[in-house]
Amino acid sequence: MKSDIVLAGVGGQGILTIAAIIGQAAVSQGIQVKQSEVHGMAQRGGSVVAHLRLSSAPVKSDLIELGTAHVVLGMEPMEALRQLPYLSAKGVLLANTTPIRNIGDYPELELILGELRKFPRTAVMDADEMAKTAGSPRAANMVLLGAISNFLELPAGLLTDAIRKMFARKGEEIVQANLKAFDAGRTLTANL
Repeated sequence: MKSDIVLAGVGGQGILTIAAIIGQAAVSQGIQVKQSEVHGMAQRGGSVVAHLRLSSAPVKSDLIELGTAHVVLGMEPMEALRQLPYLSAKGVLLANTTPIRNIGDYPELELILGELRKFPRTAVMDADEMAKTAGSPRAANMVLLGAISNFLELPAGLLTDAIRKMFARKGEEIVQANLKAFDAGRTLTANL
């Protein structure tokens, strides 16, 4: 088993939470995990990128080579587009359609989405709206975690257990909203 995942977004979108939940689930299965993250100006809306490598064999490097990622997941369309060089030819691209206009000359959204949709295995979704429908506007990252869950060699139950542990201190209502958001994303990509 080997899976290389690039997670991208901007500060505050929950990229590192996604990485932590996947990592926790993988470790509970006895899978090797390496993670690298860059989150320089994240608190001010800057880019956040995490490389997450899962393998049944030892992983020597935490960085993913260009053109080799099994999945690129973007919490924000422009950040997804920036990470596309990492995606392998047979990889899966998952991206949220809601932009974070953190730069003055943010490109036309439809141009970005058009570029993202060119890939054969792509799911571009309004994760923010899906999270609101699930009961928590802040759970867009859980929608995308659900979407990526169909492409991980991990039982969904391990991911939902990790979600429960991650959010338990915030109360059962928050746990359930996050699980509902996860299920919405999982359903969306079930046939991709």
